[in-house]
Amino acid sequence: MATLISSRLASVIVLATCFILARGQLSTPCFYDKVCPKALATIKKVVEEAIAQEPRMGASLLRLHFHDCFVNGCDGSILLDDTPTFIGEKNAAPNMNSARGFEVVDRIKAAVNEECHGNIVSCADILAVAARDSVVALGGPSYQVQLGRRDARTASQLAANQSIPAPTLDFSGLISNFQSHGLSLQDLVVLSGAHTLGFARCTNFRSRLYNETRTLDFYQANSLKAICPISGGDDNLAPLDGSPTRFDTVYYNWLIQKKGLLHSDQQLFKGDGSGADGLVKFYSSYPSAFSNDFGVSMLKMGSMKPLTGSQGEIRMNCRMVNYY
Repeated sequence: MATLISSRLASVIVLATCFILARGQLSTPCFYDKVCPKALATIKKVVEEAIAQEPRMGASLLRLHFHDCFVNGCDGSILLDDTPTFIGEKNAAPNMNSARGFEVVDRIKAAVNEECHGNIVSCADILAVAARDSVVALGGPSYQVQLGRRDARTASQLAANQSIPAPTLDFSGLISNFQSHGLSLQDLVVLSGAHTLGFARCTNFRSRLYNETRTLDFYQANSLKAICPISGGDDNLAPLDGSPTRFDTVYYNWLIQKKGLLHSDQQLFKGDGSGADGLVKFYSSYPSAFSNDFGVSMLKMGSMKPLTGSQGEIRMNCRMVNYY
């Protein structure tokens, strides 16, 4: 375990400079430095303002990047509104009535376009940088986001329904889903740690309260039933861990205590030494290792099938394709 962690930490250290080789097709964190030196600072400013106004927004922006990358790669497709030619991802089951932060992305895009005196920074890169800045704003680690993504010209509700891991998945389903995206067991546990931030809707954890009594702490269940009755209140919210606006390891502590809010969360820790139990215990005990590895896994996820070069486009408005 120590060797694995040290190798991932070394990856973070190597990425701390702009003078490095690109990972896959993406370029260095300095991609926009010559054409728009203040692009990343502008994104950070708007993100910090949005989170200061509503701390929950940090989790929402982070989630947008996740849900974007898991559907045909990190291409900004989640931001597209429906058109006469395609039904987009916003109203897919994993996103309907839950994906949010689109107005903040609009503000970021407008601010960046003004700062850059034109349409320079892609919406897909904005999502990746805003996710990192959200983590930092809520006490988490900084990491160097690789850049150069371009934006998709289409989106698919069907692909979103099929590709985004559901909160009802068992451990085998989670592993299969992540492996299909080129992500490992360790990536699954680390990226699930993003649930150290944010809330979930009652409809996504109701069955856990009333059908999984043996795997859910009794007192936690009774507390949650006041928020999420057996019928009604689908949009009522409960925190994913005990500190939903602070990036920490409480999420992992909760899994060990059988307090995981979502079925898919608790599947990471069954307490029998199988599956991901060891990783959950490790990150619960070593917050610095979680912080280091989170950055590495975010970079890995953020490099999933990006559009680069002449592929796609850079959208002027993140909600719609450009018209020539």
